[in-house]
Amino acid sequence: MERMRRFAWVACSCALLAGIAGCGSRAARSEGDGSGTSISRSAEPLPVVKDVSGPRVVVLGDSLTAGLGLSQVDAYPTGLQQRIDDTGLKFTVVNAGVSGDTSAGGLARLDWTLDGDVRVLVVALGGNDALRGLPIEQMAQNLSTIIERAQRRGITVVLAGMEAPPNFGYDYTVSFHKVFPSLAKKYHVALVPFLLEGVGGVASLNQADGIHPTAEGARKVADNVWTVLKPVLESESAARGRAAER
Repeated sequence: MERMRRFAWVACSCALLAGIAGCGSRAARSEGDGSGTSISRSAEPLPVVKDVSGPRVVVLGDSLTAGLGLSQVDAYPTGLQQRIDDTGLKFTVVNAGVSGDTSAGGLARLDWTLDGDVRVLVVALGGNDALRGLPIEQMAQNLSTIIERAQRRGITVVLAGMEAPPNFGYDYTVSFHKVFPSLAKKYHVALVPFLLEGVGGVASLNQADGIHPTAEGARKVADNVWTVLKPVLESESAARGRAAER
């Protein structure tokens, strides 16, 4: 049943491709360079980080992460910050979601996104690659490069999986799905199997476009990520404590 809901979401998404792949939002616009690569051009700065000196969790994503159609208070990265605060962990979440971004767009802005004391990177990209039917090998390479660059900096990575529309055929859909667990295994990173688990395809949890979660849907997305992120942050916090004792 949940798999059917995923396909319902991606099928609806494909029908409304212009809504997510080329949308301009309060966060940014995405421009193509003619080669299938999306280059992000920020229309206004990302949300202010409340503690520029503390360890950060950066969520690198597209409009689902940016919270298109929602206030920043309701975007799921803010929900992650609330959960972090409630558990007493000392991390600051940075919402690095830019509407329209493909995996190539996320890679293009990775270096400045990782400025500062970034301890964990949540990679939530691939939705726009799927909606545009971009080559899966290209997406896999982009995500691999993002993970490798982050790990070279000593940053722990959490990878969020997405699904592809059935419109591009069975082989494309299955191959796309396999990318995320394959990369998680290759690079030994934690995996959120499907970012929109329990949300995609559920009309009451999505806005009128059928693509972007409502505030309630975003809370469920935060739950999906938090289930995987919490033990990662606890491990990072414990490691930091041991280092401080030396």
